[in-house]
Amino acid sequence: MSGVSYFKNARNFEANNTTFNLSTYVSDGDALQYLHKHSATSAMHDSEERYPPPLCHEGTREVVIGRIEGWYGYEIPPEKKIMWVHAPAGFGKTAVAGTVSKNMESRTDLDFNPVGATFFFWRSSLERNSPARFIITLAYQFTMSIPELAPHIEAAVKRNPMVLNKALEVQLTKLIVEPFKSLGELDNMPHRLVIVDGLDECINSDQESRVEKQYAEDQERVQVRVLELIRTLHSHNLPLCFLILSRPEPWIKQHIRSKSFRSITETLDLHQVGDHMKDVERFVRDELARIAEGLDPQPEDHEEWPGQALVERFLRRTDGHMLYAATVIRHIEPYDDPRQQLQDLLDSRVNANSTLDLTHSTPFSSLHELYRQILRSCPPANRAIMVEVMEELLAFKCQVLYPIKFSAALNIFDRLTGRAPGRGIKALRPLHALIRLDGTSSNSSGLSSCFHHSSFTEFLRGQPQLLPDIVFNVQKGVRRLLAGCFKALSVITIDGHVDKEHVKFSLTYWPGLWSIWNPAEDADPSSLLRALLALDLMACFVQTSRDPETAQGFLWAFEQLYHPARNFIVCGKSFSVFAPLAEDAVTHVRASSEGAFMYLIDPGCLAQYLEGFHDNWSRGSFGDYMKAIENCPPALNNVV
Repeated sequence: MSGVSYFKNARNFEANNTTFNLSTYVSDGDALQYLHKHSATSAMHDSEERYPPPLCHEGTREVVIGRIEGWYGYEIPPEKKIMWVHAPAGFGKTAVAGTVSKNMESRTDLDFNPVGATFFFWRSSLERNSPARFIITLAYQFTMSIPELAPHIEAAVKRNPMVLNKALEVQLTKLIVEPFKSLGELDNMPHRLVIVDGLDECINSDQESRVEKQYAEDQERVQVRVLELIRTLHSHNLPLCFLILSRPEPWIKQHIRSKSFRSITETLDLHQVGDHMKDVERFVRDELARIAEGLDPQPEDHEEWPGQALVERFLRRTDGHMLYAATVIRHIEPYDDPRQQLQDLLDSRVNANSTLDLTHSTPFSSLHELYRQILRSCPPANRAIMVEVMEELLAFKCQVLYPIKFSAALNIFDRLTGRAPGRGIKALRPLHALIRLDGTSSNSSGLSSCFHHSSFTEFLRGQPQLLPDIVFNVQKGVRRLLAGCFKALSVITIDGHVDKEHVKFSLTYWPGLWSIWNPAEDADPSSLLRALLALDLMACFVQTSRDPETAQGFLWAFEQLYHPARNFIVCGKSFSVFAPLAEDAVTHVRASSEGAFMYLIDPGCLAQYLEGFHDNWSRGSFGDYMKAIENCPPALNNVV
């Protein structure tokens, strides 16, 4: 699309009563490919985004895995076809789900694939933190795991391609229930397992509420909605079983204990099943032995490392918490002398005053102290930069609209904030046990999986002053990035060519960063308002619309501007004495977006424009476009 100007300089025309039939995108192609295109493929257990997938260490979690596989029964369906496995954060629920998937798919004694479908929710991934593609993704996987179902699902999509835009409950009926019923007798069909991991990571990403209480209510509602979808599927007596894994959030627990769920659900408390200390010991001994193989041999009069006493000290510190043990191993391994690193960690005194508010599981107090120890390992000369980069990562982590590699993002942050190239990633190197610095997270997931475990980001947000000289303030990171974006955009012209990554980044993300900026925590909010007013935003919006990747930022901003409760320029913000400047900013942004829209309109290219972007965007993005059209002012509605 680059270099092509659709809707070019149109003047005084109307294209009323025009209909774009989306069904042509299916009738001329493959319905299953269309379904695949709208699926959250990254949520599947064997997706590239999740590679390498978390799995249980060999020889651990055998009791709970045996319980799950025993409940499923393979060729004999269980009496209760739903199992809920719950445990606090860090107890390896996702690893258990992944191991169960792997074990079942590796069975060679069955003439069917027992894994029907999987969906691994993850709050930091745009594809995986919302239920929007949940049913579509399950249906697509059923076409592969249950081949006889494929033609019926394909027929459902061909009959009504817009079903992919319908309510989830309608999708469930049309894409799963009715195709199963079309097969006729189902009693002799092998039952398949549907694995839904991280239900508590499912948030309603379409909600734009910045009010904490309402945001929490949205999360509760959407998670219960997913449970109800599963219960509805169960009620149709289909050959399906459901394994749900999540934290024991009160609303999830309450719903599963309700009358409608209680009689059909087996509950398994991961914290109470198996010998956790034995599992951790197996992991610790194996990992330390692996590290020892790469060390120089000890003098003959020294005990072979690590030695029984050291292992026992390590195990006591873990208190049976696998996440603690895994974090320590990651921390000590890259150093020249991991023996000394481990000794230093074990010799350090656990802070008895550590607060615990993440979960009711006591091992988190020691895990939090471990996080503090790792932060202390950052050289004092680098700590200020490390804090800055972490603030920027936390500010940006949930803003991802298109794939961006971790290293590329840090380079952009350096450019926007005026740091020397490579300074950011260098400052984070001591945190390798907590952050993936080696590029192992896939390109598609970008920053959504840069942290090894969500407990670290929750720890940072919950306790901003971690040490006397380490204080995190995410709003400072938001402001730095936003100011850098405005500086990068100050050179944009309507006919120029945008090829620098930090400028493309700024075009896409300044609206999202502005939406989370809190002027009440800013010492000089007027400077950002004035910087916004100084931009040629019409040129910025035109440039943004020319690239399917950056255009999502324009469509998001455009839709929000005309939503009565979501105007991102002022929603949830208090500008106090700067209110007149804020009003000018709203007028400036609206006028610029409308001007850009009018500039781009060319009646001869409208259908091509929509078709091209439909081919390049996800369904969610195209839906944003349609919502923008619905909410735009009358002057633009007349044109459209």
